[in-house]
Amino acid sequence: MPMYFEDFQVGQRFTTPARTVTEADVVNFAGVSGDYNPIHTDAEFAKNTPFGQRIAHGLLVLSMLTGLRQRSGHFEGTIIAWMEIRNYKFLKPVFIGDTVRGESEILEKHETSKPDRGVVVQRVRVLNQRDEVVQEGEFVTLVRRKPQE
Repeated sequence: MPMYFEDFQVGQRFTTPARTVTEADVVNFAGVSGDYNPIHTDAEFAKNTPFGQRIAHGLLVLSMLTGLRQRSGHFEGTIIAWMEIRNYKFLKPVFIGDTVRGESEILEKHETSKPDRGVVVQRVRVLNQRDEVVQEGEFVTLVRRKPQE
């Protein structure tokens, strides 16, 4: 069920569905982004890195998070714009075959000069299947208010 500005409460938490990072995700992201860094795309090269295997692009995982958040239905048709990503950190590598999910907590709500929208600030975290936080930061979004009846 879509949530409007009025529906969000400071301290409220949300969890997304989970999704496994696949070989196809990494290959497709490299093709779209042009980032063919061998740490992502070359298994032989990656064996000799501190990770010992290929890792997923950090921005691939961030884009997966935004898709998972959309699938949750909370923002279906209510987000007007992503305004800012603050203090976003890539904390641990994500490997092909890892399963990631997102958690959000509402930190702030702000009125705007426009009566049909408000700003919602959320702390977001991406966790892997071992419940380790692999990425975190804040999303600042412009969200629709409920339509006047």
